[in-house]
Amino acid sequence: MRQPSVIARRVAAASVSLVVAAGAAACGPKDNDAKGSGGDSAPHRGGTLTVLNSNPQQDFDPARLYTSGGGNVPSLVFRTLTTRNRENGAAGAKVVPDLATDTGRPSKDATVWTYTLKKGLTYEDGTPITSADVKYGIERSFAPELSGGAPYLRDWLVGAADYQGPYKDKKGLSAIETPDERTIVFHLNKPEGEFPYLATQTQFTPVPKAKDTGTKYEEHPVSSGPYKVVRNENDGEHLVLKRNTHWSAATDAERKAYPDTIDVRSGLDSSVINQRLSASQGADAAAVTTDTNLGPAELAKVTGDQDLASRVGTGHFGYTDYIAFNPKVKPFDDPRVRQAIAYAIDRSSVVNAAGGSALAEPATTFLPNQKSFGYTPYDLFPAGKAGNAAKARELLARAGHKNGLTVTLTHSNSKDFETSPEIATAIQDALKKAGITVKLQGLESNDYGDKIHNVRTEPGFFLAHWGADWPSGGPFLAPIFDGRQIVKDGANFNTGLLNDKSVNDEIDSINKLTDLHAAAERWGALDEKIGAQALVVPLFHPVYKRLYGKDVRNIVISDWTGVLDISQVAVK
Repeated sequence: MRQPSVIARRVAAASVSLVVAAGAAACGPKDNDAKGSGGDSAPHRGGTLTVLNSNPQQDFDPARLYTSGGGNVPSLVFRTLTTRNRENGAAGAKVVPDLATDTGRPSKDATVWTYTLKKGLTYEDGTPITSADVKYGIERSFAPELSGGAPYLRDWLVGAADYQGPYKDKKGLSAIETPDERTIVFHLNKPEGEFPYLATQTQFTPVPKAKDTGTKYEEHPVSSGPYKVVRNENDGEHLVLKRNTHWSAATDAERKAYPDTIDVRSGLDSSVINQRLSASQGADAAAVTTDTNLGPAELAKVTGDQDLASRVGTGHFGYTDYIAFNPKVKPFDDPRVRQAIAYAIDRSSVVNAAGGSALAEPATTFLPNQKSFGYTPYDLFPAGKAGNAAKARELLARAGHKNGLTVTLTHSNSKDFETSPEIATAIQDALKKAGITVKLQGLESNDYGDKIHNVRTEPGFFLAHWGADWPSGGPFLAPIFDGRQIVKDGANFNTGLLNDKSVNDEIDSINKLTDLHAAAERWGALDEKIGAQALVVPLFHPVYKRLYGKDVRNIVISDWTGVLDISQVAVK
């Protein structure tokens, strides 16, 4: 998933709408059980669930949404060929069937994927869902006026690179075949063993061609899920969903759909959201948030209150905050300088700057520490808890800087506890002990994103972060380290400008694997191999702490999203 500084709505990291934004240890909720707080009633149907969010649910069109696992609110309306497993912790990082009978049947070389739709699937008006509808839904996501979704299909499907969507090219994509009403076949340019993960994206939502209203479709998209849109005000700022009576639980093992109504209210200040969830009065007693974390001060208050502490969901999402180097800029062209900085980092102070150990876990690997990513423990430049200044000085002397050196660290001025001044200052203090004087260059969010993602302006030393489009090493390592993904005239994420044939070849080899467990092991080994080049210094993985109302039941937080899954929630 692209970085929030560039595509703010999309991080799933924590919102996992996205999403986006968004989001490390392989474990589920620690502060709550699967039945939610109180334990005085089992989950049941009925009532209204209120969702209090900061970011509006904009572009509520399956073609335009960039989600992970189908998103959170979007997943209530849009079903896809596959989806995420709706279970706590590591079990929730698995991909499972949704509209399809299985997660896909690959050809021997994983260049052809075949899916069969379940029997009895219908839209909100009772009409049947067909494979042609899935094909059309994908094709319309190529229309320029409906851009915004995940970019993979344009790269992966045969002949899709220049396709402009069905409004301009009515022939459609020959790479997608629908031999009958329940079968859909995808032809890919190259082997892609992780295609089942991609099939969770909302672009795989069926759209009936006769009901397509183009850019106005988001106002009332035709539901294939348990809820339908009855109100969409101010481009997703207020979204009301009501039960879809034509949805059948018999065809959907993942969504519980307990409440009768979902009332999503966005555009709220994060402090207001947490205050309302804390007070839990009136409708807010049956409220949750999908995009607002507890900050350090709020968490301290909550921890001291037994009732509030029992209403905190803890989650982990595949996400890493790190230092990035541009080896084309001196003195970072010398790997010994990069290694020296890695040794000098005081991760304890960085974690404290990120909000403390409850909100951040120290990282020495680029891949998040979850099994699905292929996490392989390594610490190639052991800094200990407080940094190894002596080893850093030794490396600097060998690099010709025995009297130390002065460098500039670029960061964002956003108060995000990730790339913000607090983190930069912690790094500045640690490196000073190793004889490295760090000057801080703080930029406003847009300027920061523009600068670090342009190969012509990228600084030598800056803060960055990355979140996963799905829980695997592929979408984590390839965008950052595959040399063929270096973008010279656009947003570039390969910040180390690495173009190593052996790395590129290994990425291709792993992509051929349809055994995702075997692939995960290879991703972990590749992570360690790349790590030896010290092109990044992993700092920490964020932890998500979210309040929910006192009348909310059935809390499920998976390692796929890191946040409460509202498709499972019931209200008292």
